[in-house]
Amino acid sequence: MRASLIQVGVDQQEPVNSRRERVASRVRSQADADLVVLPELWPVGAFAFDAFEEVAEALDGPTHQAMSAAARDAGVWLHAGSVIERDADGVLYNTSLVYSPDGERAAHYRKIHRFGFDKGEATLLGAGTEPVTVALPDTTLGLATCYDLRFPELFRQLVDAGAQTLVVPAGWPARRRAHWSLLARARAVENQTYVLACGTGGTHAGVEQAGHSVIVDPWGEVLAEAGPDEEIISAELDPELVGKVRHSFPVLRDRVLGLPTP
Repeated sequence: MRASLIQVGVDQQEPVNSRRERVASRVRSQADADLVVLPELWPVGAFAFDAFEEVAEALDGPTHQAMSAAARDAGVWLHAGSVIERDADGVLYNTSLVYSPDGERAAHYRKIHRFGFDKGEATLLGAGTEPVTVALPDTTLGLATCYDLRFPELFRQLVDAGAQTLVVPAGWPARRRAHWSLLARARAVENQTYVLACGTGGTHAGVEQAGHSVIVDPWGEVLAEAGPDEEIISAELDPELVGKVRHSFPVLRDRVLGLPTP
């Protein structure tokens, strides 16, 4: 199973419609992949709080239309990163979108942990309430977004729901890049899963981005890692490796606390 992460450079001088077209073209270029992943809030920039209201869209809005077509044309499963979703009641959410190879939206996930410490995203957006998994032919994805990466209990719930590959789109700041790399590997090791952590490059809203998207295997080994700028990285994932690791080193079996209720 081949996974490709498209680390998008977000320049706010680039019109959003132009960026959608450019990103859709990059998705189509990955037709040899099985799964393609985009970053968090690439249409607007994760720190462009002042623009959230203006660019908010419905689940079937312009980003959906562009990404659905791109997934269908490339014939890939596409985690299209996230958008600012405007719900019917007017509440805004940071919502990830996942598409099947026929262009159908297979799932969406509203970010549970909002970043900002009583400002920014934490005050502007509603919070999701439910972990989300998506069954692919060769693996089950567990969905998380950026700041979620700091909350291991979410990932335990995803594993309990069957996740074998954790997908984390992000707009992570460069000043905390060491945390990004450390936490991505930690989530892989403690849950014995693949981790596909896809960030943005460049600078937006005055915040330099960490980049360094990374693909990590269930032993915590880095299979591919990007630099700081726009880049595509790819790696081959062995769908059977998760089961082999969990069988040969059965730490999940020895859990005592926080187990799901029978």
